[in-house]
Amino acid sequence: MAHEVVATNDAPAAVGPYSQGVIAGDFVFCSGQIPLDPATGELVRGSVAEETRRCLENLAAVLAAARSSLDQVVKVTAFLTNMDDFAEFNDAYAAYFGAEAPARATVGVAALPKGARIEVECVARTA
Repeated sequence: MAHEVVATNDAPAAVGPYSQGVIAGDFVFCSGQIPLDPATGELVRGSVAEETRRCLENLAAVLAAARSSLDQVVKVTAFLTNMDDFAEFNDAYAAYFGAEAPARATVGVAALPKGARIEVECVARTA
């Protein structure tokens, strides 16, 4: 199956050898987004809610470049370095998804790139 690499300046550039996203068939697979400001490339430091919103805005930009949107997301994986942040993360996350939220896993991890506290990846439909 052929695939198409997704790239946009509206989301942070990859911090390693990977694509922001890849379209394969009717799906786009988005790489994990940490709370980087796409304009500066700097990590957003704030509340867990603020950092969650930045991650999701970054994902929304990649999805838009892939002719998709957060409304088309079917699966999310979130990574938190401190599971005590789960409730605050969950509240901020819920504002981006309606009553028919996508499937999701939230995983506690020891560390994330650039010292981030949160990383979020997703799979969405493109059609």
